[in-house]
Amino acid sequence: MAQNDNNTQSNINELSPHSGTRYWGEVEVIEEGETYRISRLEIKPRHGIKPQIHYHRNEHWVVVSGVAKVTCGDAEILLNRNESTYVPAATLHKVENPGQIPLIILEIQNGEYLGEDDTERPYDLNLLKP
Repeated sequence: MAQNDNNTQSNINELSPHSGTRYWGEVEVIEEGETYRISRLEIKPRHGIKPQIHYHRNEHWVVVSGVAKVTCGDAEILLNRNESTYVPAATLHKVENPGQIPLIILEIQNGEYLGEDDTERPYDLNLLKP
């Protein structure tokens, strides 16, 4: 039975539409449920995730390897390995890898709705207008 459980767990990564290659690196969904998703993000050196906002979910980011430059609202922090941060819902945020090695983050999303259509970016919100 443990073999079947392991196969089911492995298939989550392959079947999730949220896993895959992005311009900034890779996303691998480790586990997901109705109100949560746990993912492994690998961000290439000198790359980052564009600013975005979610209204129905919070995120926790734990740095596993590398250094993360995190902007959350008006605050900007650097996180090293074994450090973490919390991104509340309805807060503009982004993460960048300022280093020379891949940045690996475990991301825990938690909320009543996890759909991609809950993600807005500044150009979607017209925040880039002068």
